[in-house]
Amino acid sequence: MPGRIEIPFGAQSLIIESGKLAKQANGAVTVTCGGTVVLVTACMSKKPREDVDFFPLMVEYQEKTYSAGKIPGGFFKREGRPTEKEILTSRVIDRPLRPLFPLGFYHDVQVVASVLSSDGENDPDILALVGASAALVISDIPFDGPVGAVRVAQVDGQLVVNPTYAQRTQADLDFVVAGIEAGINMIEGEALEVPENVVHDALALAFKELVAVARAQKELQKQVGKPIAKVEIQKPNEALVNKVRSLVGKRLTDVYQIGDKQQREEAAAELIADLTKDLSIFEGHGRDGEEITQGTIRKIFELIEYEEVRRLVFQEKRRADGRGLKDIRPISSEVGVLPRTHGSSIFTRGQTQSLAIVTLGTKRDEQLIESLEDTTYKNFMLHYNFPSFSVGETRPMRGPGRREIGHGALAEKAIQAVLPSKEDFPYTIRVVSEILESNGSSSMATVCASSLALMDAGVPIKDTVAGISIGLITKDQQAVLVTDIMGLEDHFGDMDFKVAGTRQGITAIQLDLKIEKISLDLLTQAMGQAKEARVFILGKMDEAISTAREEISQYAPRILICEVPVDKIGEVIGPGGKVIKKIMEDTGATSIDIEDDGRVLVSATNKDAAEKAVAIIRGLTEQPEIGKIYDAVVKRVMPFGAFCEFLPGREGLVHVSEISSTYVKDVNEVVKVGDRFKVKLVEIDKMNRMNLSKKQAEQQPV
Repeated sequence: MPGRIEIPFGAQSLIIESGKLAKQANGAVTVTCGGTVVLVTACMSKKPREDVDFFPLMVEYQEKTYSAGKIPGGFFKREGRPTEKEILTSRVIDRPLRPLFPLGFYHDVQVVASVLSSDGENDPDILALVGASAALVISDIPFDGPVGAVRVAQVDGQLVVNPTYAQRTQADLDFVVAGIEAGINMIEGEALEVPENVVHDALALAFKELVAVARAQKELQKQVGKPIAKVEIQKPNEALVNKVRSLVGKRLTDVYQIGDKQQREEAAAELIADLTKDLSIFEGHGRDGEEITQGTIRKIFELIEYEEVRRLVFQEKRRADGRGLKDIRPISSEVGVLPRTHGSSIFTRGQTQSLAIVTLGTKRDEQLIESLEDTTYKNFMLHYNFPSFSVGETRPMRGPGRREIGHGALAEKAIQAVLPSKEDFPYTIRVVSEILESNGSSSMATVCASSLALMDAGVPIKDTVAGISIGLITKDQQAVLVTDIMGLEDHFGDMDFKVAGTRQGITAIQLDLKIEKISLDLLTQAMGQAKEARVFILGKMDEAISTAREEISQYAPRILICEVPVDKIGEVIGPGGKVIKKIMEDTGATSIDIEDDGRVLVSATNKDAAEKAVAIIRGLTEQPEIGKIYDAVVKRVMPFGAFCEFLPGREGLVHVSEISSTYVKDVNEVVKVGDRFKVKLVEIDKMNRMNLSKKQAEQQPV
């Protein structure tokens, strides 16, 4: 049965339709805003997975190039592996949906969002997120939605709902916010050092707008919704849980007195091994016909760990590693740790450690980004690596996964706000964060380490950036915020709220929940707690380095900038690039790039080579000026004088009478090819011939 809902969405309308496309899916909708259309489908497997202890949700977001009237680049001319934008959008869709499926629901669920049409103005990511929720809401898949979503930006001091691409380029705040009618459950965004009160206002506006989107989905559900399928929910056996709890007893409490992560995990593993070595002790505690396996006991043990984390917080007012609720783990910072890189740092917070390395490149190192809306070049990249040894594990070394790409993108947003402009610092910048140890919040350690490494590399960032993660522990109607969460609290806690920024304001923010929602008041409290921690961490980082070094590394390329008249660009390039190639050959410059506006970027391995190339370029476009003194080199000697090059590619004659104040009988006795001396341009004749004087240049007062 077809259904259609249309509501205001910023300056445009949002249209959700169902019943026309992909009717064999459990749920399918198209979401339209302007000329952008996204098809989203949701499907569920017939039977639950028996080999997993997590909800197997798969989200795939795909941008079809035909949607923007383009053919894919590359050799194969079809869409291939997901782009970074597609991976990040898939994560943004997954995160607010996942907490709203019932506990113990182990059916495979797949959400596929395909961009069918793109108008180049409206980003399809929000439409895909709204469509994913709508497809689930009208399906027979158990889902406690709907989820509303909206993008909000601040442009020229005004908050804008559903901004266009053009508006976002001018924004100093750009957030994606999702949630249900009762509260927010996902945030992803970046800002230009925006204070917390402005962020609060943006979130308040976003929540108001997303509620309207969620209510619209309910209207669509009334039109076309299917009865919810009856699926088996694997709830824990209370009798078996109580038996495991009684056997664990004080031993688990003792395990959680151990502050070191590895020692605690080893003690917990030993406790599990003791529980599962003889399963006969659990006979009579299972359901009729239920097979009690080691996997069953491990799942229950994890449930009891979940309870212990909460007991510590609410009864003992402490955490598993002994810290207070707002305590930050010990911090240390070092810079200049690698001798041949352009910049490096190590940032350690507790048992989380990031080694950040900066590499400076030229314009030719920029990354080409082909997207639906435009083709652009990116001169700042931050890459995050999470090797298995960082958590003491073994696994195959593959390419970066979705988590690594997501963490790198978040840290990149955090740093982007403080980078100098291309005009002030014309380098391509790549930062790589190698996570050497991990026990929670390695993405925020990456922010800190990257900021330090950039300053060590001499990149003139506007301010130092730090990041911190705030967690949430809930029990019944109680809620407690904890600062600087470790891996255990990320796993068993209810929230991972990452906030990065300077002392002046926020530069990046990300909220993930394991519960259905969080109130705006509690989020505001968490932002205040994050700021307090951020300022503390910045103080610790300042002890290592507080401002950028005055000089870049001796191993980094040198880039000098000069300008030439636009009408002279062709002369500098030469036919087939002949002139530029000759300049590079003569000076040792590694690259010369000329912009359409006449800006010339000269790159070389050392400053002298770059300066020589710049001098030649300026000489090529400089107009000879009568009466001006020039440095000249003798190119040819004739009986009547010497021809000298006084500007690149420009020669003039020093007549024999102008070589010296004394009589010169034979020019060859006074000058020879290769001699260098100063000359004065004394005349440009009707045939544009240049007449020079060595004699007058020597007589010119200094």
